[in-house]
Amino acid sequence: MATLDDLRRTAERMPGSEERSTTGGAAWFVRGKPYAWECHPWPSVPADMREVIAAELVVGVKVADQVDALALVEMMPDVFLRTTTPWGEPKVAFRMAGIDDDHLIELVTEAWRMQAPKYLRREFDGEDG
Repeated sequence: MATLDDLRRTAERMPGSEERSTTGGAAWFVRGKPYAWECHPWPSVPADMREVIAAELVVGVKVADQVDALALVEMMPDVFLRTTTPWGEPKVAFRMAGIDDDHLIELVTEAWRMQAPKYLRREFDGEDG
């Protein structure tokens, strides 16, 4: 089971990554763009999903497109939530209790890549200018 500390350790490895405290909890940004965040049971979240978010730690991440989000939900419907809020798409939210460390690293790294500029992606990949 992954924790927020695991997410923090992964995010700290990403060039330009910054953790901020928001009204919904912790969120991670690169160059001012969010790529991972704690989900909060906002009134705009569908009631059944709001119950899950209120009861356990749920994290959202950016994904390449809505097809990727739907594939994750279909692959692991007990872990990935079908929907949260309409803003910030494409994204997917998941129960941290259902994610192992390797999958968390993959999700956070890919989310960071969606938001990071090329020069930071090259730096992360160890490529020269």
